[in-house]
Amino acid sequence: PSRIGPDDRQARVTIPSDYDESESYPIVMLLHGYGASGLIQGAYFQIPTNARDTGFIALVPDGTEDSGGNQFWNATDACCDFGPTGVDDVAYLSALIDEALATYAADPDRVYLIGHSNGGFMSYRMACDASDKIAGIVSVAGATWGDATDCGDPSTPVSVLQIHGTNDTTIAYAGGTVASRTIPSARESVERFAERSGCTVEWTEGESIDFDSSVDGAETVTESVSDGCAEGTAYQLWTIEDGGHIPSLADGAIPAALDWLLAQ
Repeated sequence: PSRIGPDDRQARVTIPSDYDESESYPIVMLLHGYGASGLIQGAYFQIPTNARDTGFIALVPDGTEDSGGNQFWNATDACCDFGPTGVDDVAYLSALIDEALATYAADPDRVYLIGHSNGGFMSYRMACDASDKIAGIVSVAGATWGDATDCGDPSTPVSVLQIHGTNDTTIAYAGGTVASRTIPSARESVERFAERSGCTVEWTEGESIDFDSSVDGAETVTESVSDGCAEGTAYQLWTIEDGGHIPSLADGAIPAALDWLLAQ
């Protein structure tokens, strides 16, 4: 993979195996969890492999290191700039998106984020602060701001898929506190963005899927909000019944999430 970004903080880029400069590809940025790395997260979610095979450009950046040597994103007050260092990750990730759009045959209307845990929080932060750059996000076991007013007033509605296990003991599905800061529930995180899109927030259950192979059967309940939403936006919650913070990804789990994302 090639690299973009500032010399001291480069991000890996993977392009489709049949990349053609005359085409216009979506961009998917992968944001790792606290203490992980882009490389580890990329292997877990298989994002570079999917980029090559299914035809999108993958950006895989790294957070900065805190005093304990853990890489993190400064996303919300709850997660995870515990220093605090005040690093401006919104500016960093926004600049990466701009550089990728300038460097590759990419579609500025199809830029997406997928993040796990701290990376899910950071995906929500970008949907708040850089909504004009992003079409949709997938947050796995993340959450948005505890206080809705901290999200400001995003200029553009952003599609949201939240995937969360009911037995997550790190970032509680039902909300609560992290580092003594409040976080909303998985459902409320999605509902806030649906409301910003003008949706009537009524949930419709869809078919269950197998997302976590450590839980028997099709354990993940999918629900969506679609009435009255701004054109081209969608809002879903995938609840992993009895799932934990780090799902054992079933075959097709991440491709299903990517299919949803790339449709926005």
